[in-house]
Order: sequence, then C-alpha cells, then structure tokens
Amino acid sequence: MRRLSWLFARRYLLARKSHSVINIISGVSAFAVGVPVAALVILLSVFNGFGDLVRSMYQTFDPDIVVTAAEGKVFDAGSLDTARLKSLKEVEAFSEVLEENGLLEYRGRQYIGTIRGVDSLYPQVIPVEKMIAEGKYDLMFGDMEQAVVGQGLAYNLGVRLALYDPIRVYAPRRGASFSSLLPIESFRQDQLFPAGTFALEAETDNKYMIAPISFTRRLFDYPDKLSALMIKLSPGTDPDRARHTIAQTVGENFRVLTREQQKASLYRIMVYEKWGVFLIGVLVLVIASFSVIGSMIMLVIEKQKDIRTLATLGANIPFVRSIFIREGMLISLIGAVGGLIVGIGFCILQQQLGFIRIPAETFLVEAYPVVIQPGDIAGIAVTFLLINYLITKCTAIRMIPRSSLTL
Repeated sequence: MRRLSWLFARRYLLARKSHSVINIISGVSAFAVGVPVAALVILLSVFNGFGDLVRSMYQTFDPDIVVTAAEGKVFDAGSLDTARLKSLKEVEAFSEVLEENGLLEYRGRQYIGTIRGVDSLYPQVIPVEKMIAEGKYDLMFGDMEQAVVGQGLAYNLGVRLALYDPIRVYAPRRGASFSSLLPIESFRQDQLFPAGTFALEAETDNKYMIAPISFTRRLFDYPDKLSALMIKLSPGTDPDRARHTIAQTVGENFRVLTREQQKASLYRIMVYEKWGVFLIGVLVLVIASFSVIGSMIMLVIEKQKDIRTLATLGANIPFVRSIFIREGMLISLIGAVGGLIVGIGFCILQQQLGFIRIPAETFLVEAYPVVIQPGDIAGIAVTFLLINYLITKCTAIRMIPRSSLTL
C-alpha cells in the first residue's frame, strides 16, 4: 500500500493537471521552501567560517595548554617541576610568562596596557613571529631590552619604530601607600625600546605588549615569579587527555586549562549565536512551508472525483490521506534538494573565488569566510523534512475528513 500511495503521489505531481494553475502553485511552493533552505545553508556556513577565523586568531596568541596558580595571580617558578613536565611525551615545548597591567607612555601619550613578559622559548610555543606587521620580533638588542607592541596599542600611543624613542612603563609599588603630594613616588618605572608591532585581532592588538620576562619581574617587583606556564603539545596529542596528564604532574595547587577552556565564555557565546541563527532560519522555514498547504488544498479540491473512485474501490481514509501527504512531501523535497544544491554551490564558489568581499580595509580577510559542515546540512534536511511532514499531515487530515469517503 505504501508503494501504491507513492505511485499516486508521483503521478499527481508529474502528470499534467486539468488546471494549469495547480502546476504553477506547486512550482511556487517548491521555490518558496527552497529559498530559505539555501539561505540557511549559506548563513550557517558563513557563521562557521567566522567561527574558525576567531579560533585561528586565538590559536595564534593562546597556547595549547596553560598552567596558572589555583589561587592568586602569580606563583613561584620553583614550585613547578619543569624537568618532569619536559619529560612528558605530550609536551613539545613550554615557556615561562609573567603578565601584568601597567601604564605606558610614549612621547607624551599614555595608555593602559598589559605587558606580557616572556622567556626566550616563547616563539616555540606561540608563533608570534608570524604576527609581526612591522619591524621584527627581537626582545634583546645586546644588553638592551626591547618590546613588540600590538598594532592597536602602538596606534593609541603613536609608536613609530623609526624614531626609536623608548616606551616608559609605570607600575604601582606593591605595599606602598599613595601620596598625593608625590604621586610619582608611588610608582615604579622602567623603559624599553619598540622593536616591532604585531597584528592579530582588535582585542589583543589594543591590549598587549610583549617584553622580556626579566623586565616584567623587575618592574612589578616579582622576582622568580610566574603568572603562567604556556605549553605547546606534541603533534597529534589530544588536548583533553594531555590536560589530565599535566594536571596530575603539576598537582592540586595549579589550574590547567586547554585553549577551549581559556576562552570558554567566548566559544559558548559562539555556540549560542549559531543556535540562534539556526532557530531563526527554522522559523523562516516553517513560514515558507505553509506555501505547500495552498498547493495541497487545490490538489485535494481537484481530485475529489478520484477520491470517490478510490473509496468505491475500497480505499480507506489513511490510504487516501497518505497519497496527499506524500504529494506535499514530494513538493517540499524538490524545493529542499534544490535549496541545498544552490546553497552548497554558492558556498563552494565563495570558498574558491571569494567574490563577495568584506567592505573593510583593516579586516583580517578580504572575503567572507565560508566553511561547510556536513552536520549542518544534515540538521537542516532533517528539521525541514520533519516540519513539512507535520504540516502536510495536518493539512491532509483537515482536508480529507472521514465523511469524505461516504460522498
């Protein structure tokens, strides 16, 4: 009986109708459901592209694993068994970091930034040299300390590498009381020269300046202290398993976080935003799917004589309804397949050609990034088919009551 109902449905869809307006309505219905399907595929793919772009940016500046103090901002460098950490197969390299906020001054302009003091192994953990926009990554020129400044921070301070003027850094003296008569005495100050600028994304560029760890320890009066140990994992290592191993190695006095956990709130917001986009798209799909109702109503009205004939031959209500349910599903399926093809094709062209550009000269990419995920396509298809099945079933039940077979 199921095959027979599908046969009737295909016949009604493909055969010439007695009223050409039904053909037109069916085509419009298929087009109406195909457009939101294509739009949803494109929207989710673009959202995936921006999500991967954000992840790649933070992947450049954040380590695979970071070890921080469970309590407080800093910890003793000697409290970590670095020799044991180095022996772990999951660890490829690590770098000691001391990070703190300070007041920066350059040629009379002031700005509050974060000074990230790093050791000589930092480039092995973070590919900072790939981020250099001007100058070079060189924190020591002989015995002279230098810094690499975020592009946004350099802009706010007016840093010019060619002038080679020092950047002065001010930090409050720990434990000292503030004096309004001699406020400068409440601050420690030091200076270093800008060797280059790096560019990544606005939040990082406007905040960070990279300096030697000896400079930050001296300025902030934190001898032999660290704020974090940044770890690069060996290729192919699972971050969650490595985190568990490293946590067991360093002990309970330290907090060990993967890159995803370091920016947990950001990635959580990105997931919520994607679900929001998906739900809005589903709402549009629901509205567009109602266009199939008109086509089904017209078809049921036209086929009243066929319905009576089927009743005479012994067809029951569920069988007759299944014919028109499948008819509506075929119309929706044609629209959905067409929408998926158009949406995926558009995304592939955007990936290859990048013909839709971002109207901004300072953005990291010139064209809208697009990433097609099979899970999104499957989710759109399943959701769409479920919605249309419910709509067509309700329409068939409403348009073909039990009394219709007694006429």
